[in-house]
Amino acid sequence: MTSFGLDGRRVLITGGYGGIARHMASRFLQAGCSLILMGRDADKGRALVEELGQDDKVLFAQGDVTSFDDCTSAVALAHKHFGGVDVVVAAAGCNRRLPPEDMPIEVWNEVWRSHVDGTFFICRAAFDALKASPHGKIITIGSVMSQRANEVSPAYGAGKGGVVQLTQSFAVSWAKYAIQANCILPGWIDTPLTKQARLDIPGLDDDVKKRTPAGRWGTPSDLAGVALFLASPHSDFVTGAAIPVDGGYLARA
Repeated sequence: MTSFGLDGRRVLITGGYGGIARHMASRFLQAGCSLILMGRDADKGRALVEELGQDDKVLFAQGDVTSFDDCTSAVALAHKHFGGVDVVVAAAGCNRRLPPEDMPIEVWNEVWRSHVDGTFFICRAAFDALKASPHGKIITIGSVMSQRANEVSPAYGAGKGGVVQLTQSFAVSWAKYAIQANCILPGWIDTPLTKQARLDIPGLDDDVKKRTPAGRWGTPSDLAGVALFLASPHSDFVTGAAIPVDGGYLARA
C-alpha cells in the first residue's frame, strides 16, 4: 500500500473509535503514521488501541471535545510521546433525530456543541503544534446534511453547516502558516449509527439507494482514501474545500 508520503506523520483523531474515524485510524496507521485517538469512553479507546496492535504508535486520550481543557490535554499527550501533531482529524459528533418543534434546548445544545465547539476547540488547541509542523493539516468531517435537510435533523444539519464554515475560516486564517484545512462531506455511510437509523426510519435503506446515483450506501473505506490524500503532501494546494464523498447524492436534482 502506498503511504501517500505520510510516513512518520503524527495524527490526532477525535471520535477515534467511531465507525468512520475507526477505519481512518487503521488506514493512517498502515500509511506509517503515529496516532492519538481522542474519545470519551476509555474502555472503547483501550479496546481499539489493542485491536490496532501497535501500542508504540497508538495512544488513547480520554476526553470530551466540548471541553477545551480536554482538547489541550490530548495535544499535550501527543507532544509528550510523539513530539507534536501534524494532522488533526475532527470526526467527533452526535445526532439526535427530532423535529424542530420537539427538540429540547439541551438536546440542541448537545448536538451543536459536539460539532461546532468540538471542531473549534480541538483545532484551536492544536494550532501551535500545527503551526510548528512543516506539514500542518486539518481534516474536518461534515455531511451532505450541511447542504440538504430533512424533518428530524435540524441541529445536526446546522452543526455540520457550521463545521464547513469553520473549516473555511481555518483555511483562510491559517494559510499564512502553511496549514491547509478541508472538510469531507460524507453521504449515507454504513456505520453503526446509520444501522440504527435504518431501524428507526421505515424505508430509509431503499430511499438512500434510490436517491444515491451509485445505488448503494457508502463505506468508511470510501472516506479513508480521501482523508489520506488531504493529509498528504499531494494536497498542499487544496484548502478550504468541502469535498462530497456521497456516491453522487448531492449531484442528483
